[in-house]
Amino acid sequence: MIGRLTGRLAEKSPDVVVLDVGGVGYLVHIPLSTFYELPEAESPVSLWIHTHVREDTLALYGFLTERERALFLMLLSVAGIGPRVALTVLSGIPPAELVDALRKQDVRRLVAIPGVGKKTAERMVLELAEKSSKFAAEPEAATPAAVSADDVLSALVNLGYRKAEAERAVDTIARTGAPEDFGEFLKVALKRLTGG
Repeated sequence: MIGRLTGRLAEKSPDVVVLDVGGVGYLVHIPLSTFYELPEAESPVSLWIHTHVREDTLALYGFLTERERALFLMLLSVAGIGPRVALTVLSGIPPAELVDALRKQDVRRLVAIPGVGKKTAERMVLELAEKSSKFAAEPEAATPAAVSADDVLSALVNLGYRKAEAERAVDTIARTGAPEDFGEFLKVALKRLTGG
């Protein structure tokens, strides 16, 4: 099993990176919370890895912090949540807000994440409300990257939002003064789309 990779960031997009480690390019799926903090392409980077093995699949999921990986593994412990849904949850809500929503049993906030239905949100709250309390006191780092409205739109569509509603949110934010960096822009757009 692979637990950590350190190498050169060969390619990056909001949901996947290629990490070149000694001439081997590892395709690693990432949440947006990790994407926000990644350096520019060709920079050195280390990711905490979860290796997911099934009969027909071997996939790597990467996180900039151990905390993100621990939250991902906690989400995987819920019946009916696989790696893709867990990644979607971490991409749709900042880790601190996720922990807060779980601790407060805020099903409405969890259902606002694309790909999370009411039954899944209820299972998350039931199974994780107590487990999530160990994450409550941990700090969260944020180092945003450069911005483009098209990148934000693409990220929202990749997260499962309909293109038309994502375009409306991005256009509205752009007209009222978009944040200078990608991470903040995307966070504002997500809040607008989820009513948060």
